Amino acid sequence: MFLRLLFVLLCALNIAVGAWLLLGQPYVRGGNPADPGVAELRLLSELPAPAGTTSALIPATGSIATAAPQTISYSCLALGPFATQQDLRNARQALTAQATRMRSRQELASQTSGWWVYLPAAGSRAEALEQARQLGAHNFNDYFVVSSGGQPNTISLGVFKDPANARKRRDDVIAAGFPARMAERGDSVPEYWLDLVVPDGSHFDWQSRIHVSGIGSHSAGCF
Repeated sequence: MFLRLLFVLLCALNIAVGAWLLLGQPYVRGGNPADPGVAELRLLSELPAPAGTTSALIPATGSIATAAPQTISYSCLALGPFATQQDLRNARQALTAQATRMRSRQELASQTSGWWVYLPAAGSRAEALEQARQLGAHNFNDYFVVSSGGQPNTISLGVFKDPANARKRRDDVIAAGFPARMAERGDSVPEYWLDLVVPDGSHFDWQSRIHVSGIGSHSAGCF
């Protein structure tokens, strides 16, 4: 009798569990787990990506992708020559806001100091003095016999600022039968330059800021 009763209870329990599994779970019936009128919750990873966009994550590292920096190009030029250091300093001050980098430099330039008319060096001091005597006989009294330096026994016939006057002196001496020559003489003088590096497209205009005559510009190596 007891075993029969236990068998009946187990059957009833199985029937109850089966009915609960079939009828008691809303997911089994295909129902909505949310209350009516409430939007369904979805994971971000389940949402489709908007059209025309790409992921901002780099798969290898997971870091946020950033745009590549824009490359800026530069031009380099030299301004000068400035006659004095004060002119150079004024130019630096006027262009500081427009240039990325600046540097000053000094160069030695050859400057014409005059034109020299002369007779080439004689073979000896005695020959040079004889030429000088002959010059005097032809009424050329403005001369000087060089006795030292790099051109001894040369006879100087004068140094002229105007090349036209030098040519006339040379031609007159040649016409008298002497081998006169003419040469330019120069001295080394300092020149001052300003080198600049400026960004391309910056509309760099140094002419409106520097008011010194004789200043020009040309391309130079960057530094």
